[in-house]
Amino acid sequence: MMTTFPDGFLWGASTAPHQTEGNNTASDFWANEGRMPGMEFSGDACDSYHRYGEDVRLLADAGYTAYRFGIEWARIEPRPGMISKAQLAHYRRMIETVQQAGLTPVVTLHHFTNPQWLAQEGGWLADSAVDRYRSYVGAVTGILEGVDWIATINEPNMLAMMTGMARLAADPEAAKEWTSPTIEGDTERPRPQLPPPDPEIGRRFIRAHHAAREILHERTDAKVGWTVANRAYEVLPGGEQAARELSWVWEDLYLEAARGDDFIGVQSYSTIPVGPDGPVPHTPQPDDTLVGTPYRPDAVGIAARHAWEVTGGVPILITENGIATKDDEQRISYTRGALEAVSSAVADGVDIRGYLHWSLLDNYEWGHWDPTFGLIAVDRETFARTPKPSFTWLGDVARTGGASLNGGAR
Repeated sequence: MMTTFPDGFLWGASTAPHQTEGNNTASDFWANEGRMPGMEFSGDACDSYHRYGEDVRLLADAGYTAYRFGIEWARIEPRPGMISKAQLAHYRRMIETVQQAGLTPVVTLHHFTNPQWLAQEGGWLADSAVDRYRSYVGAVTGILEGVDWIATINEPNMLAMMTGMARLAADPEAAKEWTSPTIEGDTERPRPQLPPPDPEIGRRFIRAHHAAREILHERTDAKVGWTVANRAYEVLPGGEQAARELSWVWEDLYLEAARGDDFIGVQSYSTIPVGPDGPVPHTPQPDDTLVGTPYRPDAVGIAARHAWEVTGGVPILITENGIATKDDEQRISYTRGALEAVSSAVADGVDIRGYLHWSLLDNYEWGHWDPTFGLIAVDRETFARTPKPSFTWLGDVARTGGASLNGGAR
């Protein structure tokens, strides 16, 4: 099929602070690492706190035009009300490095992790949580000059689910059942479905998002939105009602809250089939990903179309899409299929402004190191970056504005 993308379309890759920076010692996730059987430590991660310049140069030299990265709240505010000027300066240097390399920065202000002190106050369940977040956002607005895209909160639907799971983690018996929220199963057996996010917790994140959006619109010229984990439901015969109910509690609540935003970040990896009784367990297949999900490059197209419909036409940025695999040829094949699905949605009138692959680096996958999503491999001992063929391939797609998917140049 012929693929086309609009002028100014962003081509990039994404990372998250805790997964790549290393030694995020003031965060709640750091405090909990290793407490549960099977959970690995993030440690130095990819040492991107010190090596971000190399990562930015690799992206720019390969032909990409955008880089999504995050600011870590726990570094900015290691104690309540104590704002680190040094950390603000660090992230400002990072933004300027991205800009000077000719890349468009896409900045995320909250990517799952919180300051440990917030967790001690009760986390997002505390009455003070929204005000605490509002104050943090206000503190970082001064370093966001020239940033055109800001995501307030990454995947609030998953964050609501994780907040609910944290309640269970206090139970010693529940702790024995722990697994990373990003791991859906393994090649031998599927695991039970993750518990749905509590809508009341979700509404708290909505209040936080709207408060942040107001501040950012007052103090910056950026486009403001948030990113949602889209499940790309595949409705089987008789599953329409179950799919509607699941879709509302898992994502539509959060998509509806984005109707006043400048963009919505769509994040999708695979599909979930839904029958009359709800999600249908996936039977393991030879081409399953390393996190046990089906190989479905078309999922991102399904997700983008759904987000476009529910938000009432809010512009879309694909802020995460990728595959956990050790087979880089499979990564290229998957990404090609994903971009074809994005192009098809664009051709049908869906306003999609960019594609940011997850992930730039093989990183710490929330308790595990085995799932490799990266376009670039990272040596765990030396931190040496080794671009994979998929990194070069996608960079060539970016250089040609997508034309190379059709076998030509632009």
